[in-house]
Amino acid sequence: MTTPETVLLGAVAGSTIFLGLPLGRLKNPRPRLKAFLNALSAGILLFLLFDILENATSPLETLVEDAAKGSTDWARFAGLAFVYVVGLSAGLLSLLYLGAWQRARRGGRTLSVGPGAMAVAEADLTRTTLQLGMSIAVGIGLHNFSEGLAIGQAANSGEMQLAVLLVVGFALHNATEGFGIVGPLAAGGVRASWPYLLGAGLLAGGPTFVGTLVGTQFANEYVFVLFLALAAGAIIYVVAELLFTGRRMGAWSITVWGLLIGFLVGLATELVIVAAGA
Repeated sequence: MTTPETVLLGAVAGSTIFLGLPLGRLKNPRPRLKAFLNALSAGILLFLLFDILENATSPLETLVEDAAKGSTDWARFAGLAFVYVVGLSAGLLSLLYLGAWQRARRGGRTLSVGPGAMAVAEADLTRTTLQLGMSIAVGIGLHNFSEGLAIGQAANSGEMQLAVLLVVGFALHNATEGFGIVGPLAAGGVRASWPYLLGAGLLAGGPTFVGTLVGTQFANEYVFVLFLALAAGAIIYVVAELLFTGRRMGAWSITVWGLLIGFLVGLATELVIVAAGA
């Protein structure tokens, strides 16, 4: 398989994220549906977090197991642990302080009382909801970059069958991630524009293409762990935001059910990948 063919397969794997994005065009969904879609998004992301942390922690666990047998590369362990902590912290805290800065800017406005103030408040809520959707897209994109690396590295090492299986599995997995982006939009009653959905899809799915391109050229465990840790940090923050939104909507039972179903949907796609031998 040539490099262009491998990169094309990476693009196919990332493009399936667009399948779930049209839900962001829902107009005035019912409150219970809003709560369910918000929680479904959180459940999918929660499983994604579980999957990401498992893959990011695996190299460290392997080195610790080697140490128990009497031989390990402690310099490599220290380097990977440092990258892991920095990536996780940066992914989580960057969104925390970015959100605080944005709220501080909005809080500094002088608002009048009346319909005009209500319009401004609604505009701020819409902006916050759209920013949350983009934050989810960023977290998913960081994760998908690592998936692209796996595809590219498999092809680069001559394991063509594995590369194709990874593409099929990741394409199925990514098809559910579009719901993760638009869930909070439905919960906030925000009907996203087509350019917004296109941008979110490119931000979340495009890194699969870029990661595949990078992976065909070289393999680097530090880069792999870094992007997984960044994605994990971002997703931890976003899941916390989504659960807070579900609680605030006053539909906690629906939120819990949606969380469960979203997690199981993520698990199902992961098991398909494992069953395929990838």
